[in-house]
Amino acid sequence: MFCKLGISVAVHLRLSNLQHRPTMPSAMEGSEAGEEGEILRYEETDDDNVSPTDLSELLKEGTKESHDRAENTQFVKDFLKGRIRKELFKLATVALYFTYSALEEEIDRNKDNPVFAPLYFPLELHRREALVKDLQYFYGEDWKEKIQCSEATQHYVDRIHHVGQHEPELLVAHAYTRYMGDLSGGQVLKKVAQRALKLPSTEEGIQFYVFDNISNAQQFKQLYRARMNALDLDKNTKDRIVEEANRAFRFNMQVFDELDQLGKSLTEEAQDGDLPVHDGKGDVRKCPYYADKLAGQMGPSCPYHAAVALVKQPLVQLILAACIAVAAGAAAWYVM
Repeated sequence: MFCKLGISVAVHLRLSNLQHRPTMPSAMEGSEAGEEGEILRYEETDDDNVSPTDLSELLKEGTKESHDRAENTQFVKDFLKGRIRKELFKLATVALYFTYSALEEEIDRNKDNPVFAPLYFPLELHRREALVKDLQYFYGEDWKEKIQCSEATQHYVDRIHHVGQHEPELLVAHAYTRYMGDLSGGQVLKKVAQRALKLPSTEEGIQFYVFDNISNAQQFKQLYRARMNALDLDKNTKDRIVEEANRAFRFNMQVFDELDQLGKSLTEEAQDGDLPVHDGKGDVRKCPYYADKLAGQMGPSCPYHAAVALVKQPLVQLILAACIAVAAGAAAWYVM
């Protein structure tokens, strides 16, 4: 239904500060490390060579406002406070699956394109397979039959495919927005989700946030920024990449808002697969999850709910009160 969206892009700014810059291994060295399954190591240097015209600096400054807006969406604020429902978290995971499937398909398509090749780190960064594990955990082996892409996420996916096929230089913006956020705020969200949803300590359900092939996230981010800064891009292209990064944030915020709206029709589901509890607001028939659960487990008509509705009628309550009074009087007479 919906594509686990990385709120990580929203808390990215507060948690990732530019500190030092690494010496930059060649693109071939990074590629060979990935193919051989080795974990990259990074050597730090001072940041004296950082220029305001570097792409990493332009992206940092040019997306500050978008970061702030994303951080202040209701969905993100609730998540950071641990107010995330399991059913909504599952739907957000679906959103991420569709998003990263599109992103990594286009990254693979452009892995030899000089406008993106230096940023090709499939072993270290790619998330699709991790998301498959999360979906298997939440939905079972037949997870593919239980999910579909939401409208907001489909717009995001369509844009990624367009960029990858027609403007590959802009793919840098989408990779930067997603992966750098995952390595920053995403690590905070991992802990929040694990605690709030009582997920296993063995990290089932949150594999998306686990980067086994990155030995030091901060140093890897420095390497990635250095690679971006070394891309042979003119000022106009850099400006377009910053504009596209802001567009990526807008797509993320649209998915957040979509999830937030859905969350208003869902209520906290009971543990261990019990029926969800409806809060009585709105029309229950408009909540597919709730309706499907009732239809599957109670049938088209639920005697319990019918009885509760009947008892709430004023006339019935009056009759019940009279019956109780008579019964109490009879009991008192019998005891005497």
